[in-house]
Amino acid sequence: MKLVFAGTPEVAVPALDALIASGRHEVAAVVTRPDAPAGRGRRLVASPVAERAEEAGIEVLKPRRPRDEDFLARLREIEPDCCPVVAYGALLPKVALDVPARGWVNLHFSLLPAWRGAAPVQHAIMAGDQITGASTFLIEEGLDSGPVYGTVTEEVRATDTSGDLLTRLAFAGAGLLEATMDGIEDGSLLAVPQPVDGISLAPKITVEDAAVDWAAPALRVDRVVRGCTPAPGAWTVFRGERLKLIAVAPVTDRTDLAAGVLDAGKNNVYVGTGSHAVELLWVQPQGKKPMKAADWARGVRIGSGETLGV
Repeated sequence: MKLVFAGTPEVAVPALDALIASGRHEVAAVVTRPDAPAGRGRRLVASPVAERAEEAGIEVLKPRRPRDEDFLARLREIEPDCCPVVAYGALLPKVALDVPARGWVNLHFSLLPAWRGAAPVQHAIMAGDQITGASTFLIEEGLDSGPVYGTVTEEVRATDTSGDLLTRLAFAGAGLLEATMDGIEDGSLLAVPQPVDGISLAPKITVEDAAVDWAAPALRVDRVVRGCTPAPGAWTVFRGERLKLIAVAPVTDRTDLAAGVLDAGKNNVYVGTGSHAVELLWVQPQGKKPMKAADWARGVRIGSGETLGV
């Protein structure tokens, strides 16, 4: 098939690479978000997908909105058979959905209908899911509601951050998307409507959502930290300044600390929660680089009874 691939961040690159390398289909063009300011200088930087496509000599389309007439006109000129999508980052209007004969097929990082929305991996970790995965489905105008072509499952490990899990799903999902394109082309795959039961939503995680509630159980604190790493980053407040929490570990034999209360020893830093304590492993003070929590504690000289909390 002739394909137009739509995607933007690094997590979409493995799928683009798989389709380029397959040799079975032609990636005629790539659609991605416009260049965005990045770094201290805020200079405009192309998306990872745009950079990869340019390296491969593939035409790159960067519409401000996917309903822009010049973009739609170019898409019609290309005449794609199908448009695979991975984390493109913009809603596709019906006028664009109608262009490819076999539709737009999204690789979504959950087992639909679970975790429809922008942050499925983060929500799966924060909810304590033990199994998650990826799905390919035909895009409709609803939110991740279209019929499913295929799935692949992935275990959620006890120490997984959303970054760890998303990286594994990006590569497993790349193979699934390639197989889905093959199955659509040869007619061996038919999209199956999603179940009406088991629907859950995964809206974008905001900075406010990533604030740690020390009155919550230790298990919840650990899940929030892992689910919000690397983005948007779990955080708390210490002496009036924001402290980013990069890694913690529940400590079941410490139940003597009240929620938010710190206890810093020579090599360990503990904080109370609504159940048992957690050990702070890695933190990042405001304006500084990530560091071991014990090094941070020695530097700030934590006093008896000092607390963390918003």
